[in-house]
Amino acid sequence: MRRLKPGTRLLRAWQGKTYTVTVADPGFVYEGKTYGSLSVIAREITGTPWSGPVFFGLKKVASAKAAT
Repeated sequence: MRRLKPGTRLLRAWQGKTYTVTVADPGFVYEGKTYGSLSVIAREITGTPWSGPVFFGLKKVASAKAAT
């Protein structure tokens, strides 16, 4: 994943709601709280473990076909 500039906003629609995360230096701000990881924020939103970069569309999921 490439480095994101502070101030960049990441948007993600999930189950009918749009979530906004702002890139900080260091970390990421979500709902007024600073987190060190997008994955922690993704878990907070979904309630399940996620790759943060995948959840926010910054990285594609490796397909099973590519892994073989």
